[in-house]
Amino acid sequence: MPEGPSLVILREQSADFAGKQIVRAEGNTNAIDLDSLAGQRVLALRSWGKHFLIAMPKSALRIHFMLFGSYRINERKESAPRLSLQFTDGSELNFYACSVKPVDQDLDADYDWDADIMSPTWDAAKARKKLRAQPDMLVCDALLDQDIFAGVGNIIQE
Repeated sequence: MPEGPSLVILREQSADFAGKQIVRAEGNTNAIDLDSLAGQRVLALRSWGKHFLIAMPKSALRIHFMLFGSYRINERKESAPRLSLQFTDGSELNFYACSVKPVDQDLDADYDWDADIMSPTWDAAKARKKLRAQPDMLVCDALLDQDIFAGVGNIIQE
């Protein structure tokens, strides 16, 4: 299952897509209007915990890789992608076996970036405050609580 470190790697590998214009979107997702993505420019690619976020002027997308999700940059798998974004320069970003959902365009309002342990703005004091507010929570539950430690999963916990 892709977790915090894997999503940071994806964010870094896909950084060149920021600023590019989508010419076509396709895939087997029913959660979004694929035609509405064509013509939009990617403003930013961000990660928060187990979410990969694609910010655009008219919309934003959240990709969650679930248990078996994967991605390919400038290449495809034999299976149909959940979402394929193709750009004016011929490059493409493909997502497989994942959840794709629209999210509020104002990602800063929806996400507490300081809760993401892989973020440079991760705030340990804020995490301690959240932990103190739930003194009966088991350590294993606290580590997997995405509101406290976004991005932590079984890999990091072990």
